Amino acid sequence: MQIQTHILTNIPVFKVEDSLKAVVKFFKNTTFSHVAVIEKGRFLGVLSEDDLENLKVDEKIEGYRYSLDNFFTRKDANWLDVLEGFARNEANILPVLGENEEVLGYYDLTDVVGVFIDTPFFTEPGNILVVAKGTKDYSFSEVAQIVESNNAKYIGGFITEMLNDVVQITIKISTENFSDVVQTFRRYNYNIVFGNSDDKFLEDLKERSDYLDKYLNV
Repeated sequence: MQIQTHILTNIPVFKVEDSLKAVVKFFKNTTFSHVAVIEKGRFLGVLSEDDLENLKVDEKIEGYRYSLDNFFTRKDANWLDVLEGFARNEANILPVLGENEEVLGYYDLTDVVGVFIDTPFFTEPGNILVVAKGTKDYSFSEVAQIVESNNAKYIGGFITEMLNDVVQITIKISTENFSDVVQTFRRYNYNIVFGNSDDKFLEDLKERSDYLDKYLNV
């Protein structure tokens, strides 16, 4: 999946010698959480909207250089790495750097989540199943084998939680023989955390995701 076509180049990048007045104006006119700052053409860090109340608008960004956050992604990063960057830094915008540390543009959380929603995991018809097992006892090859041994189609899956040496895996499978798949997972000592149609899963995703509620109004 090519995510690079979603790099936005119409969002400003500020120089460290710029006045904070322009930064304050930027944040007041947008919903973005951060903005990139450069020094001599190279990425220096990002300034957070949360810092606005501590800024003296008559000063330059230079005076706050040691308060800048330092997160970004690379142009060749895949969409999962980009999503992780958003989640780890509680941001809705992510600078994209080139080979020479220059800022090529930004990823917008809304666009990246849209790419995720358009993947077959969400668009293909099927059932959602969340299973849990010890981190040392599971394997994705076993998960796929359990699904396919019951003549069901394995559409996709990913780890959604790791806590206290227990991993939760969310998978999507075809509707054929769904009950048989569930019973087989139980026989292999997987705990069934959730199992329902994808419509119900998407509804729960929208209701429970505070992060997306905040930035995407889902």
